[in-house]
Amino acid sequence: MNKELIIRTGSSAVDFALLKDGKLIELNKEEDDSNFAVGDIFLAKVRKTVPGLNAGFVNVGYTKDAFLHYHDLGPQVLSLLKFIKRVSTGKLKDYSLKDFPLEKDIDKDGSIADVLKSNQSLLVQVVKEPISTKGPRISSELSLPGRYIVLVPFSNRVSVSQKIESKEEKDRLKRLVKSIRPKGFGIIVRTVAEGRKVAELDNDLQNLMSRWTGMCKKLYKAPHPSKVLGELNRASSILRDVFNDSFTSICVDDETLYTQIKDYVSEIAPKKESIVKLYDSNIPIFEKFGIERQIKTTFGRTVSMNKGAYLVIEHTEAMHVIDVNSGNRSNKSKNQEDTALEVNLISATEIARQLRLRDMGGIIVVDFIDMNKAENRKALYDHLKEEMSDDRAKHKILPPSKFGLVQITRQRVRPEMNIKTREENPNKNGEEIEAPIVLVNRINQDLQKLLKKDYKKITLSAHPFIAAFLTKGFPSPRSKWFFDHKKWVKIVPRDAYTYLEYHFHDNAGEVIQ
Repeated sequence: MNKELIIRTGSSAVDFALLKDGKLIELNKEEDDSNFAVGDIFLAKVRKTVPGLNAGFVNVGYTKDAFLHYHDLGPQVLSLLKFIKRVSTGKLKDYSLKDFPLEKDIDKDGSIADVLKSNQSLLVQVVKEPISTKGPRISSELSLPGRYIVLVPFSNRVSVSQKIESKEEKDRLKRLVKSIRPKGFGIIVRTVAEGRKVAELDNDLQNLMSRWTGMCKKLYKAPHPSKVLGELNRASSILRDVFNDSFTSICVDDETLYTQIKDYVSEIAPKKESIVKLYDSNIPIFEKFGIERQIKTTFGRTVSMNKGAYLVIEHTEAMHVIDVNSGNRSNKSKNQEDTALEVNLISATEIARQLRLRDMGGIIVVDFIDMNKAENRKALYDHLKEEMSDDRAKHKILPPSKFGLVQITRQRVRPEMNIKTREENPNKNGEEIEAPIVLVNRINQDLQKLLKKDYKKITLSAHPFIAAFLTKGFPSPRSKWFFDHKKWVKIVPRDAYTYLEYHFHDNAGEVIQ
């Protein structure tokens, strides 16, 4: 398995494309005006508390106040409040917490009004970016994520990722972390720490302690609200969270960003420094790696898959609905149950990819093709869980219901990735149509079906624009058809055709598709 990270820079944003064996599985965008990214920490003021919601609204500088629920305060919020007050006034200049007396934990079933008051200073961390009409969702239980560990101030707890299965390895990591844990800080050991030495963990810890100290220095006489600790830029945070030994290439088209990423990779994985490459070509980087084509064919309402199957993805205010269709696929050697299972397994793989790619969150309902056998339904459920195991967002999958529906809940922490794939109709009638590349993909699929039926001669009639695209250049799409199938397809431009119209004809001139 090869993983590649392709980074494209622009005047106002940076795009990150994560490829797995050449297939786009994640797409992120970092915009210059992204002031409320997940992980950012703000010194803010409580606007008001609402006992009926057991929550408070906090001014973090966004147009809408951020929402802070009682359960997101964290058990040690009283220690945090005392720390902020003493540091802000200059009375406390030792930020290590080793001599800082911790307050007792708040009651887990208590009331927000007993803890927070209006105009009170508070350190809060963004856990969900502003989405639609809602302001950011925040927490005052702070955490500083590193490469191998997460540092949790005002805690004494040490825990290890549940994804590390070996009990011996968990015990080893817990023992190592306890030996280096600074007083007043808790530590969560991340999955990527498996097999790492104490020196690597300690180096990560020292970097996080430096970030904590730098943040605390900003608190003295800081205005309200103000960002006191920004999350790493998106490139570094993606590398921190997903980078592993399976990465084969990191390609970036900007020299400054290239230097930053190379320095970061040399720090977290010195042996992998050579995979960071500066892209320098007249062809845009997303075009070169086929990402632009994948974006055009992936983000529409209908998503095509191999063997003729396709998905229809609908978005509503309450949930996302995905319908699985087998298309016009038929296979006489298999019965209906086997065909349904095969299409469902292909669809499950694509659905797991689509959820990550679009960053779809909330409730997702998938209508798979009905299967009668319990073992087939279990095979589908297990396959979907396996395909989603790499998903960094928290999620839960319920087994298929009697109606063949699978319900998924997936954490949503930032607005869904929504890319417009339809384009203006060149016929100038005000309509929008599918992107040309989507139409060409459909022609490819139809042609492959026809070539299996052993026609002696096939002619394609299409709009002049499409005909020109299929025949120009070397190798042209038509040339590729010939190399792949050893059959020449005659292409005839037809002025009378609309942009989306095309037909295949046999040697007698009869329409066959």
